[in-house]
Amino acid sequence: MTDPVLVEEHADRVVIRLNRPEVRNAIDLATVEALHEACRTLEATPLVALLAGSGGTFAAGADIAQLRERRREDALAGINSGIFERIHKLPMPVVALIDGYALGGGAELAYACDFRIGTPTVRIGNPEPGLGILAAAGAAWRLKELVGEPLAKEILLAGRVLDADEALSARLLNEVVPAEELDAAGHRLADRIAGQAPLAVRLTKSVFHAPRDAHPLIDDVAQAVLFETQEKHDRMTSFLERRSRSDEEKR
Repeated sequence: MTDPVLVEEHADRVVIRLNRPEVRNAIDLATVEALHEACRTLEATPLVALLAGSGGTFAAGADIAQLRERRREDALAGINSGIFERIHKLPMPVVALIDGYALGGGAELAYACDFRIGTPTVRIGNPEPGLGILAAAGAAWRLKELVGEPLAKEILLAGRVLDADEALSARLLNEVVPAEELDAAGHRLADRIAGQAPLAVRLTKSVFHAPRDAHPLIDDVAQAVLFETQEKHDRMTSFLERRSRSDEEKR
């Protein structure tokens, strides 16, 4: 049996690839379970994650054959919403690499990531009401935060599907690149993130997503932790030494 998700580990990042191209990477229970396993690894050893599809598609949605048979208890169990929220809360940033369709659950998976890079063939949206259900795995509230209420309502209530240019204009995509450059673009962004102090990135992500009433206390506490790190001292010392050398060269 083919693994529904492939995980490629690097020293400072992990590539997670949905691996059901024969069904456009439709998200089924086996995929959800494999993503939970990947999350367990990333929670234990925090690294930047690149999340991609295979076969020219990110994820065309949830597995409709399974979805059709789900009932009230399945909805209340939060099968998809639980894994997408877990991905959203991973300690280090997650970059979605979107080629082709990202619809329904596939779109909600992309919304849960911190960054989204796409190709010119991207089609992203939430057609769930056309199937008699709603986008209940994050889109109904997360999309408004990403693109604003008017556009979010067009997508969620009127079935609008954005192409790559529209998604880029709405800043739902951070960048659009040719399909053959998608992985490289993801790694370039991962390089930039990996060049920062890892703990500073982790705490910044946590502070960014903290409730409004947690500020400014959580900012001060996080900064207090960072002020005590050797990496803060070393990076600032290096900065001051570089500036000193630059000033001397100008004299």
